[in-house]
Amino acid sequence: MKKIAILIAIVFSLYGYLQSNPAFIQSFAGQGTASNQTLASAFENRTSNVQVGGSGIVIRKLADDTSGSRHQKFILKLSSGQTLLISHNIDLAPRINLLNKGDAVNFYGEYEWNSKGGVVHWTHHDPRGDHVGGWLKHNGETYQ
Repeated sequence: MKKIAILIAIVFSLYGYLQSNPAFIQSFAGQGTASNQTLASAFENRTSNVQVGGSGIVIRKLADDTSGSRHQKFILKLSSGQTLLISHNIDLAPRINLLNKGDAVNFYGEYEWNSKGGVVHWTHHDPRGDHVGGWLKHNGETYQ
């Protein structure tokens, strides 16, 4: 009986933690087939304004975009073979300083279609609270 009570307490504690930390759940969102299918469908159907999460490998680092809000830019290759441009606002979120070609990066943000595979932006918090907050994860650190 005591073991059941402990197990129930653990389950409720875990449930409470997950409810109060949605980013923990989102960090696993779409890292597999479902995300690849969502991104492939958005690309094929030329769909934009889709919240997506996933992970990929850095295949190219690009120069920062410094016109208007500054953005760190790099290209990820997903396990499906699709490529994505990540456009990370470094006026609102920290830059990933130690990013290198070949590094794994997890992402959560808004997908915008383009003919080269698409762009993911809004990988940061929204200071006004009007938009879903996004993030990047690299080497165990979250950038939002």
